[in-house]
Amino acid sequence: MLDQFTTYLTIENIYFWSNLSLAPFWLMLIIIPNSNFTQFFVNSVILPLLLSTAYIFVINKSILLGDSFLDIFFLYASLDNLYTLFSTESFLLVFWIHFIAINIFLGSWISRDGIKYNMPRWLVFFPLILVYLTGPLGLVLHWLIRIFYAKKLVFHD
Repeated sequence: MLDQFTTYLTIENIYFWSNLSLAPFWLMLIIIPNSNFTQFFVNSVILPLLLSTAYIFVINKSILLGDSFLDIFFLYASLDNLYTLFSTESFLLVFWIHFIAINIFLGSWISRDGIKYNMPRWLVFFPLILVYLTGPLGLVLHWLIRIFYAKKLVFHD
């Protein structure tokens, strides 16, 4: 049975399920950010553990397929190296999981920060959607909105 499960976990299936499985967590951040359910599943270590498991599984799978993970360190040398690295599905999926993990962490922080400064939920909605789609743009929008609610401009928190 375990063998059947691991054959089901192709790169394409992991990509599909990692994207689909995060949608409920984003909805919880937007709709019910104060609930114990959201605090337990989104603002705890559970989600990073699940994404880390997928991350490790993909790395292990790609090593078994013969990919060299030492090539990752060459991505910093040039844009061509990055392009070459992303042409490998397993490397691309590792970076995608990295991206969605950072985005859900950032979304969780924005949601908690909005609660901390008593921002209206409808106003926090826009940065959360932008973080989901673009990451840094949502963060910048949140900081701009936060300036008015916190009544101060801080560069650390």
